[in-house]
Amino acid sequence: MTSAPEPDPTTFRSLRDQVASLLERAGVPDPAVDAELLIGHVIGEGRGRVQALVAMDSVADPSIRDAVLGLADRRAAREPLQHITGRAPFRSLELAVGPGVFVPRPETEQVVQFAIDALRAVASPEPVGVDLGTGSGAIALAMATEVPHARIVAVENSPEAFIWAKRNVDESGAANARVVFADLAEALPELDGIVDVVISNPPYIPADAIPRDPEVRLFDPEHALYGGADGLDVVRAVSRTAQRLLRPGGTLVIEHGELQGAEIRALLAADGWRGPATHRDLTTRDRATTAVR
Repeated sequence: MTSAPEPDPTTFRSLRDQVASLLERAGVPDPAVDAELLIGHVIGEGRGRVQALVAMDSVADPSIRDAVLGLADRRAAREPLQHITGRAPFRSLELAVGPGVFVPRPETEQVVQFAIDALRAVASPEPVGVDLGTGSGAIALAMATEVPHARIVAVENSPEAFIWAKRNVDESGAANARVVFADLAEALPELDGIVDVVISNPPYIPADAIPRDPEVRLFDPEHALYGGADGLDVVRAVSRTAQRLLRPGGTLVIEHGELQGAEIRALLAADGWRGPATHRDLTTRDRATTAVR
């Protein structure tokens, strides 16, 4: 007995369901969400419009169907959705991303709030914030757009990532943000001792650890993932550079892995930072540590 052939996905509902089923079999988290986002990307509409087309049982043009199914095959191979669409949402921003740059994560949206709050608390009419290892520029641009009276400098040492960051800064129109290509240890000597907030989402995965998610393991650049034998090599460098840049009383914010909070607090205390404190994300996992110069 032969199985019945797959129905021809002539409606947006059937197309959505077919793509969601394909992605679910491939182990993609939230397959229905990704299916709707892929359809929206092809037709140039938001997810809400796709849901409306599904609810109305609207018919999908065959060219739309073929384009969506082609992208769905790429997503089923665990290529990041953001690489396929070329865009990544971050807080109120939509950033250009692709091969060579770390895709910003939702958990970092909460981490950057510590830096934004610290900038807003500064009495200066033009507080200064620095994002060390900016990648796509997500953190720097969130600070620049949400604290428009601040001056924000993003630092990146990867040529590939720097191109993406520069593009995003240019596209944002944020005149108070700039991106600098520099090594972490030597960055921004002209700002020594006058910065109010330093934030970093450094590579913090230990060299012998293998990320579980194929999207991370296969597609995120290694320089944005691995931080030496214990994962903290770049954290140590961030601590040294931030001490040089920050004024007395300035704030340091570091994103890190869920098991690294105690070790990073000890590292910062040994470096002379005051009040190192670790903060949990919305899933109650340790996610960021702050300290005062």
